[in-house]
Amino acid sequence: MNVEYSSLQGRARTHAALGDPVRLAIVDALAFGDASPGEIAHWLDMPTNLVAHHVKVLDDAGLVVKGRSEGDRRRTYLRLRPEALAALATPRLTGVGRVVFVCTHNSARSQLAAALWKQRAYGDVASAGTRPATRVHPRAVAVAHRHHLDLDPTGTAHVADVVRRDDLVIAVCDNAHEELTGPLRPRLHWSVPDPVRVDTDEAFEAAYADLADRVDRLAPATLPGGPR
Repeated sequence: MNVEYSSLQGRARTHAALGDPVRLAIVDALAFGDASPGEIAHWLDMPTNLVAHHVKVLDDAGLVVKGRSEGDRRRTYLRLRPEALAALATPRLTGVGRVVFVCTHNSARSQLAAALWKQRAYGDVASAGTRPATRVHPRAVAVAHRHHLDLDPTGTAHVADVVRRDDLVIAVCDNAHEELTGPLRPRLHWSVPDPVRVDTDEAFEAAYADLADRVDRLAPATLPGGPR
């Protein structure tokens, strides 16, 4: 996954500026309103010169903005720049059209991941397998039913019949990630343990929970304009 180095440098500076409990406390203090350095020193019970040092670090990192009071011109107020904190978020995946989840048999993990993506209305989605089974595993059908997922028990498919060049392919099992090469090679890999090997309701519930968490973390990075 390509990430611009300049973006990484900016994020690293922000992380470094926040890598001190006092500076984190100052950011928290400014989260919902502006304050003068003197007010912050009073709240934190710290000397003003020490607060001034930490404010300078935050200012140099672009996390706060200083402004003169319209009343007492000798007084400075600090305002937090939320967009600087937002830049700490994971980078966005641009140009994502359809998402295709792939596992070996297309009978459990890839099916549940695609159904989760569809349920949350994150966009066009499909699933496939490197060696597809003839049907979806009954326990996968059962866990999908329990969580109100739309899942076709007979809807399995081979990757060669599903994946297009412009798809975002996500392998949800290690075998598929390691087997697929060339144009079909997955762009992302989720190492989700195979619930079929254990073959219990608890294993399928654990796979569902793992996939749901991953889907909800990835999806906002693929949506135009951010989270819905």
